[in-house]
Amino acid sequence: MAGLHGVRLPDGAVGDVLIDAGSVAAAAPGEGTALDAGGWRVLPSACEPHAHLDKALTGSRMDPAAGNDLLTAISAWRSMLPGIDTADIAARAMAAIEQYVARGITAIRSHVDVPLEGDRFRGVDALVAVREQLRGRVDLQVCLLAGSEADDGVVAEAVARGIDVVGGCPHLAPDPHHEVTRMLDVAERHGLPIDLHADEQTDITLPDDGLDVVDLARKSIARGMDAPGRVTASHCVRLGVLPPERLDRVVELVAAARMGVVTLPITNLYLQGRGLTHAAPRALTAVRALLDAGVPLAAGGDNLRDPFNPVGRADPFETTSLLMTAGHLRGAEALAAVTSGARAVMGLPPAGTAPGERADLMLVPDVDPGDVLAGATDARIVLHGGRVVADTRTARALDLVPDRSRPALAR
Repeated sequence: MAGLHGVRLPDGAVGDVLIDAGSVAAAAPGEGTALDAGGWRVLPSACEPHAHLDKALTGSRMDPAAGNDLLTAISAWRSMLPGIDTADIAARAMAAIEQYVARGITAIRSHVDVPLEGDRFRGVDALVAVREQLRGRVDLQVCLLAGSEADDGVVAEAVARGIDVVGGCPHLAPDPHHEVTRMLDVAERHGLPIDLHADEQTDITLPDDGLDVVDLARKSIARGMDAPGRVTASHCVRLGVLPPERLDRVVELVAAARMGVVTLPITNLYLQGRGLTHAAPRALTAVRALLDAGVPLAAGGDNLRDPFNPVGRADPFETTSLLMTAGHLRGAEALAAVTSGARAVMGLPPAGTAPGERADLMLVPDVDPGDVLAGATDARIVLHGGRVVADTRTARALDLVPDRSRPALAR
């Protein structure tokens, strides 16, 4: 039976984790195992609950001086599309996934466009092919990102081509209420989960009835789709700027709908608040209120070095660091948002070291957990279903103390 020997467990003890058929059989001291994990700390592997693999790593193709808000980023992306084909998307997606996995991520939900021109399904086909190529090593969920200009026939064809999740962007549609209803119709008809880009704006002049997340929650409850993992609202930036008397009512409704919410700090910090001269919002959703209400909260990086986010490390600990600094979450809450919370929102079974849990695990150096959450450690060993899928170890050579026996470099 394979496993990890001498590893620091989540409760702080040193012990063994035995793995059988992709799941944890036991976690206990003194059992012989296959991998000597002394000097390492074991955590559940991380998830990226909201990526855009079709756009990933295109930042070098745009003006490096550009600073985009959401609408100008959309325009920049659309200007690139004529030069992007299925092979291009597949190659960049694979390169991005390699970065995610090396940094501890074994499950990814990627939204994918159906553009207006050219082969409308090049992104869908590319990501479905990558998903199948990586099956058994990475859990990749392909989520449709259908704009209101993608008619019902286009959406139905995307479903037929193998998407896993229905998605759209109602707040950019001429009639957001209709767009929410349309996407729910598709999800219900095909028995698929739904994940909508919702309220990715800081304008709160709309009444509560005008909020995407309120519309989605009410309609989900009315349709009986209020089941964990079934309905997700991503971004929800408006919730982060609602006054308390409004926010309380909205969060109560979201909790009643048993929806998941995905917050995406790095990209929303980049895109939102541009043009404001003062009191710019942090552009995160109301993470504290949602957690306190028991709403499943996931967090991710969203875009990766593209017009919507020119930076990013594909690293879950970049996200945890931002959740703590910009969102004021505690360390354990930030870690849960990229691990157990993200798995719950994505409808995946629990992963960890408890018997019966999925052996999707990440080994990090056995240092203070605060260093891990801050992203201060680079070394990772990553397991998916008990199989090592990435092993990144680092070596540093520093010479900071002067050796006066050696001559100084010539000036």
